[in-house]
Amino acid sequence: MKKRLLLLSNSTNLGESYLFYAHQEIKKFLGESVQKILFIPFAGVTLTYDEYTERVGKVFKNLGYKIEGIHGSENDHELIAKAEAIVVGGGNTFHLIHWLHKSRVIEIIREKVNHGTPYIGWSAGSNVACPTIKTTNDMPIIDPISFSALNLVPFQINPHYTDAVIPNHNGESREKRIKEFLVVNPDIYVVGFKEGTMLNIEGTSIKLIGNQTMRLFKFGEPIVEYDSNSNLDFLLK
Repeated sequence: MKKRLLLLSNSTNLGESYLFYAHQEIKKFLGESVQKILFIPFAGVTLTYDEYTERVGKVFKNLGYKIEGIHGSENDHELIAKAEAIVVGGGNTFHLIHWLHKSRVIEIIREKVNHGTPYIGWSAGSNVACPTIKTTNDMPIIDPISFSALNLVPFQINPHYTDAVIPNHNGESREKRIKEFLVVNPDIYVVGFKEGTMLNIEGTSIKLIGNQTMRLFKFGEPIVEYDSNSNLDFLLK
């Protein structure tokens, strides 16, 4: 079966309810065949895992799906094996990847998704779909076991990407941080993933969804802007 992912830059747009902008795409992506979804709340830090799962569960219940949190199980591998879809929420990427490694679920999630189980992630949940978490924006609040991630896509993502300039602010821009990453990692693409946008991957096809463009970075090459009409399939090769 083909690999299927729906990756979101963020959970919530300004002035909207939680995940509202993605409701239609989530429903379209999961369809009618999926009923029970496994939720991974390990990126949550200021919310308890129960609170996070309840929050996400309310959204998915309104869309016709039932959410179960992985954190309450004594057998994570069995839950993953039985999952009809896997959802990974946003929060702190370092915290998320630490607990994915500590729980020893990286390989089984990768195998499950590679064999066709739908995967949805936003923010940190999109970060961990990449080969590594090295293009996250998050503060390293925990020392993760490894920066290696699920490797479900062959490129890196920088969620919440913005090229906005803050007046009188002398800190590094996102663009500069990504360029630093590329000096050390010159052989991989980085997607500057703006808020309100999604990437839908169906097998060997990938499509940008949303009204914003995305920026694509590669070492030694000009930065290129792509919109929802662009052919991005080369990113999966």
